[in-house]
Amino acid sequence: MIRRPFVLVTALVTALTAAVSAAPADYVQQIETWRAKRLERLQAADGWLSLIGLDWLQAGRNTIGSAEGNDIVLKAGPARLGVATLADGRVTLELDPAAAATIDGAPATRALLRDDSAEQPSVVRFGSASFLVIKRGDRYALRVRDSEAATRKHFLGIDQYPIDPAWRVEAKWVPFDPPQTLDIPNIIGTVDAMTVPGKAVFERDGRRYELLPVVEDPAATQLFFILADRTSGKETYGAARFLYADKAENGVVVLDFNKAYNPPCAFTPYATCPLAPPENRLVLAVTAGEKKYRGSDH
Repeated sequence: MIRRPFVLVTALVTALTAAVSAAPADYVQQIETWRAKRLERLQAADGWLSLIGLDWLQAGRNTIGSAEGNDIVLKAGPARLGVATLADGRVTLELDPAAAATIDGAPATRALLRDDSAEQPSVVRFGSASFLVIKRGDRYALRVRDSEAATRKHFLGIDQYPIDPAWRVEAKWVPFDPPQTLDIPNIIGTVDAMTVPGKAVFERDGRRYELLPVVEDPAATQLFFILADRTSGKETYGAARFLYADKAENGVVVLDFNKAYNPPCAFTPYATCPLAPPENRLVLAVTAGEKKYRGSDH
């Protein structure tokens, strides 16, 4: 009985040492570099912090502009920008001649707009603001950005847990043959059936956990995990956090929870983020990665 505390401490130190040794020698620097690039993307002129609107189009004609009385009232731009017509799953834009706007970088009066399901969606610019058409199910909306948005200019930064190599987890990869499907709800109230190629299985504090990635793009080289845990809604954003991982090698996938990050909806009400499915709600406090955004009021 006298030796047991020493044995337990020794086992704990051994486990922690193994977790740390599994990480690259410059691991902390790698995570710091990843975080810096993540912050740079978020704060970019066309990043998520620049969103100022998510306006759903109705079938037929939709007048657009910053003046009251338009069907879609923009928070920036000319009083009358033009008319967007939604018909048969296509959005055509007719610009007001006085709007001083461009479509895909060129002056235009009328154009068929490519939505975000295209490799290069059409971008309509006017002053410091712009929009593109997004498609969600059978609905279409204008995603409006402004590089002068208050959310971008007054950004409060990202709070993070300390970098901890013990949260770099080597999980067993169990492929599904054939792949399965998983219903992924989103913040706008719809559900998408997404492909699940397999599952990542790991242990933490003697308990077994599983996470299911979904396929965003068949050509993608990484697995995409939408997850929640015991910190969600308390220390971290409640709806979900995102985590990408390289595809498995030799039956192992590395889940680096130090790279768990907030979805766009943690910073803006104008995004259409997926929510963590029940299968990915861990009965575990993942004290790694990004914390809840201090500047959020939603």
